Amino acid sequence: MLVLTQGDPASIAPEITAAVWQKLRQSGPAFVYIGDPSLLERRIPVQPIRYLADGADIFSHALPVIPLHLAAPPAMGEPDRRNAASVIESIRQAVELTLSGEASAMITNPISKDVVQGAGFRHPGHTSYLAELCQTPGDEVMLLAGPSLKVVPITVHVALRNAITQLSTDLIIRTARTVAAGLRRDFGIPHPRLAFAGLNPHAGEHGLMGDEEQNIIIPALNTLRQEGMTVSGPLPADTMFTPHARSQYDVALCMYHDQGLIPLKTLDMAEGVNVTLGLPIIRTSPDHGTAFDIAGQNKADPRSLEAAIKLADTLAENRRKHA
Repeated sequence: MLVLTQGDPASIAPEITAAVWQKLRQSGPAFVYIGDPSLLERRIPVQPIRYLADGADIFSHALPVIPLHLAAPPAMGEPDRRNAASVIESIRQAVELTLSGEASAMITNPISKDVVQGAGFRHPGHTSYLAELCQTPGDEVMLLAGPSLKVVPITVHVALRNAITQLSTDLIIRTARTVAAGLRRDFGIPHPRLAFAGLNPHAGEHGLMGDEEQNIIIPALNTLRQEGMTVSGPLPADTMFTPHARSQYDVALCMYHDQGLIPLKTLDMAEGVNVTLGLPIIRTSPDHGTAFDIAGQNKADPRSLEAAIKLADTLAENRRKHA
């Protein structure tokens, strides 16, 4: 059984959750929602449950819900810090159920960083909080997966100026090891091919446009090759996402956030999935945010959440086979 978190109650999370249950209720995979039932009960039938295992027999006719309670009635599109505690508690319970093995994987609905950080949440987003709960801080890696492309940003949610400062040979090596292990264990790719983007235009053009390739990236790739990994690069980022180039690798490792997420979202925005590697549990999420501007208007596209739920189920099965 999968578990899905509440997300921000004023966001598009309730409507995409309801839409995805309607789509999957007969064919699955089945999931249990952890959140306030009132967010969904006007849209779809819901049934509160106490134990996760009870959800399997309910899913076809009602969405099973492990209930939480909001501090304040949500106004769609208007985030409210009073409800941050329920957002955080939903994530905590989902991690607990997945760590215990009761749930095979967890999927997270979008949250507002501003809302939860205003309530004392000290993490930049889901990923580092999950790592803290799993007691594996520093091992987490964000992978974005779509039908056309998989990308990993080596530096993530920091200003571009800081991303360049953070980039190091050691960070590249550690990230690549986590990615290769995750592709083998969870994606069922026995010999993953890793392609690395350069940081500078034309991958630095032999130092004419920057020396980070020579001083930071190439030494990391040499170490990875010595460890037996199949790696290519550093490649010019402006040509490594063409159809032919994508056919030559399984994942693109990019030096900063937008370098990887722009091509991923251009190609696969509707079906992109955020996967956290390096954890003892499987976690996926839709590759979009809260979309407060359209919340409650039934305009939100649920396909990314549907893809996240289906991929979580596939990754859990692959991990069982690998074990």
